[in-house]
Amino acid sequence: MKSKISMDKPVVEMDGDEMTRVLWAWVKEKLLMPYVDLKTEYYDLHVLNRDKTNDQVTFQAAEAVKKWGVGVKCATITPNAERVKEFNLKKEWPSPNGTIRKILDGTVFRAPITVKSIQPAVRFWKKPIVVARHAFGDIYDGIGIRFEEPGSAEIVYKSEKGNEKKVSYPKFSGPGVLQGVYNLDKSIEGFARATFKYAIMNKMDLWFATKDTISKVYDARFKEIFNTIFEKEFKEEFKKLNINYNYYLIDDAVARVVRSEGGFVWACKNYDGDVFSDFVSTAYVGTLALMTSELFSPEGYYLSEAAHGTVQRHYYRYLKGEKVSTNPTALIYAWTRGLKRRGEIDGNKDLVNFSLKLEEAVIKTIEDDRIMTQDVANLAEPPIKAVVTSEEFIDAIKKNLEKLLKL
Repeated sequence: MKSKISMDKPVVEMDGDEMTRVLWAWVKEKLLMPYVDLKTEYYDLHVLNRDKTNDQVTFQAAEAVKKWGVGVKCATITPNAERVKEFNLKKEWPSPNGTIRKILDGTVFRAPITVKSIQPAVRFWKKPIVVARHAFGDIYDGIGIRFEEPGSAEIVYKSEKGNEKKVSYPKFSGPGVLQGVYNLDKSIEGFARATFKYAIMNKMDLWFATKDTISKVYDARFKEIFNTIFEKEFKEEFKKLNINYNYYLIDDAVARVVRSEGGFVWACKNYDGDVFSDFVSTAYVGTLALMTSELFSPEGYYLSEAAHGTVQRHYYRYLKGEKVSTNPTALIYAWTRGLKRRGEIDGNKDLVNFSLKLEEAVIKTIEDDRIMTQDVANLAEPPIKAVVTSEEFIDAIKKNLEKLLKL
């Protein structure tokens, strides 16, 4: 056995909930620790620990990413009323992803993990579509009110210098709800630059879409900032590479996406990106477990994560002692992308190579060996050699990894 790959600096590890927490531990035990002298700064984002620490552990984890530069995150529960009752929580704590992204700012890039045995549901698609999701503001940091009777409301802005602006909602004729959201020019500018740079780095066209015809202040500001930054900073570079930047209304963009062949970056506001990254990944590969999710911030902070949920239904079956076939691919890629980024920053070529080999082992297991979890098997073209449990799938990947590492 060769000596383990060393790490000079740690990655920030954020553990999660339910079935994904179980898979996270198996991935570390079987696919990472035998080959890498894994250094992590560990934060437990289990919903009970977030409740115990009044969610301070989430803030601490985000600040640790700012310290070390690289983080990896498991899937976590965002509690609703039912979850508060189930876990006897103090309150409905906010989304950990929302909290972390607000602190780190930046842009989340999500792309399908393509395998030859799965054909896209959209027959026109030939190349991957990368969804660039703004990771700040919108409804994830919005505030809302529920009201019980007719009335009125207004938004009031007060500057630090004492200036004041007001806008009024229409009169409310009865009970209802209202919500306010915001964003910051600095964050939108960082979002724009990140997506333009990503498009240049990958030599891909860039699309940006909002609804500025309706949202004449909020969405229009996004459009204005994107256009200004493109004209001043990136237009010539795009021209040299023969790639294009296009702005579309969001409904037009969706139609164009469906009838395109793919192969471009689609930049979306936070909520739009949340929705359409799931749409693209599901339509492309049929499962959120075959999608990468990577956050890049203007300051250079990096976070990779599993973009799917905690797989509650499988977890309850697992607790009963039943065998489950949950797909760990996105969790594995959260680790590989995080370790790869750590290696790139630190100049650790062995760590970068290991990360690439582990991803290759995953694809080889699905494509060549035709060994799959149930979600992929339901979508893949035959023949399929075996539909396996989560642990069996990880064991099959381990065998391919050791062949690729020549162990």
